[in-house]
Amino acid sequence: MQTIDVQPFTVAVPEAALTDLRRRLAQTRFTDALADAGPDWGVEPAALRALVAHWQRFDWRAAEAAINAFPAFRAQIGGIGLHFVHARGRAPRRLPLVLTNGWPSCFTELLPLVPLLTEPVDGVGFDVVIPSLPGYGFSDRPSRSGMNITRIAALWAELMAELGYPRFFAHGSDMGAGVVERLRADHPERVLGIHMVNVFWGYPRPPAPTPAEAAYLERGPQWQQREGAYAALHATRPHTIAAGLNDSPAGLAAWIGEKFAAWSERPPSLDALCTILTIYWVTETIASSQRLYRETFADAGAMAPPPRRGPPVAVAIFPGDILPAPRAWGERWFELARWTEMPRGGHFPGLEAPELLAADIRAFAAGLVA
Repeated sequence: MQTIDVQPFTVAVPEAALTDLRRRLAQTRFTDALADAGPDWGVEPAALRALVAHWQRFDWRAAEAAINAFPAFRAQIGGIGLHFVHARGRAPRRLPLVLTNGWPSCFTELLPLVPLLTEPVDGVGFDVVIPSLPGYGFSDRPSRSGMNITRIAALWAELMAELGYPRFFAHGSDMGAGVVERLRADHPERVLGIHMVNVFWGYPRPPAPTPAEAAYLERGPQWQQREGAYAALHATRPHTIAAGLNDSPAGLAAWIGEKFAAWSERPPSLDALCTILTIYWVTETIASSQRLYRETFADAGAMAPPPRRGPPVAVAIFPGDILPAPRAWGERWFELARWTEMPRGGHFPGLEAPELLAADIRAFAAGLVA
């Protein structure tokens, strides 16, 4: 039985905040660029100018109305206010499912999955819960250190119990994959199965890797050298870069927009990107979102190898993702119930290929409850 105070939540950004945002965008001082520099130098100035121009004329009210079409709530869980979407399935049999995103995304990445998962297929649909991570969007910003992946997994377990779901499925990507791994490791009695996008490459190097694993583990440090400066900064001095990003919407657009461009096989629409940017801007959560990197790298549970046995595990591999893992790597760490190599999509499949992702989640769950 529900014991927490769950309050309906409607997004309503003050007009003054939008006016101030547009003013700041109009006053952007753009940098110069080298004529022969490409995207490996960072955000391309022409692309940033186009994004800033689009953000200036972006219709936030239309995006806000689309967000508010989904049933959303806030509740105090474990001492912190959590925002979450809770959409009930429209089928005779409903399976509970919690979805979790990572950085630099937010809950809106996962909204395209809701109609695909709540609709009845063969008499089965999902009750979909999409919490905003602490420090992201409309959830509270933690005021003290310690809000790490392990603690977030415990919050999710408590939230789902309070919503009336003693056992549930869980899906996650990026940081969200870490959350569902910790759910499986720390709360196995609560988890029916977890579905993840990719497998973390940072587990200890095995003494005798397969050829596929060896090649994969060579790519990891190379990727870190080329692309990982942002993560090193977030994990060491997150407040320094956040001071500029929280004050400059163009800087925020560069920092986040470059990642969506680099990590997507098919980048999201400018409207979808501006929706995410506006949520970061009006909630002032860029600093608190980045702190999760420092919290995660100091989280002994999240950085340790997962238990090999436990609730069933499914993994979806998208070709345009960051360091797509070979199956041998997944099999080394998990007794896999399902492994799917997708024909398309990148790091943000909820936006890039929602129909593929939803179908894979549904097939995984159906195979377990048939």
